[in-house]
Amino acid sequence: MRTGSLSPLLIALLLFSPADVDATSYAKERAALVEEVRIWGKRDPPPGRRSFDEKVLSALNEVRRHEFVPRNARDEAYANHPLPIGHGQTISQPYIVALMTDLVEPKEDDVVLEIGTGSGYQAAVLAKLVKKVYSIEIIEPLAKSVSERLDRLGYGNVETRLGDGYYGWEEHAPFDAIVVTAAASHVPPPLIQQLKPGGRMVIPVGGRFMLQYLLLIEKNNDGEIITRQITAVRFVPLTGRH
Repeated sequence: MRTGSLSPLLIALLLFSPADVDATSYAKERAALVEEVRIWGKRDPPPGRRSFDEKVLSALNEVRRHEFVPRNARDEAYANHPLPIGHGQTISQPYIVALMTDLVEPKEDDVVLEIGTGSGYQAAVLAKLVKKVYSIEIIEPLAKSVSERLDRLGYGNVETRLGDGYYGWEEHAPFDAIVVTAAASHVPPPLIQQLKPGGRMVIPVGGRFMLQYLLLIEKNNDGEIITRQITAVRFVPLTGRH
């Protein structure tokens, strides 16, 4: 190299800040993932639909999943499968995140409750689509790290707390939608009570070593509960003193 000249790599580092590099480095992988989820959604769409809502897919494309996985798993961040995040927990498969988000039919003025913050990925996707997300995590180290992560990434419309999600978050109820990201043995009555008339809830139900099903629960304007079984799933169990 001639004296005074700069290598192409050094020039690139000078021209682009770390944020710029980070913003573009995973773009192709993320786009490919969203396209795969779109195809899956057309093959097995939500009830009464032909495919996923494009707003949901757009939100999936905006959320940088690599920020929500451990650094040693970033090479797999945009693979369409769950990944371990520590403490016996996982970040959900992107297809399942899209499905659960689509099923609650999020609207921009909605207030949503999430049970099981985990890495914060599902909350981040919801945050792109609704007014406010309240999210509860029962594992203290995860609750602390996810709060810091969401703040750092600018998700100001997500509020998290440490607690037992079985009992919901009564202070902010009723909710337009509730998304439960851990499998319960039954649908928690407090969550039914905190669901607004006209609201929707998605929840996996079943035991750790038993078949689990994703349920869509709707509360009509008269308070009547309608439950539909959507698909077989596999989630970590909902834990707590209940």
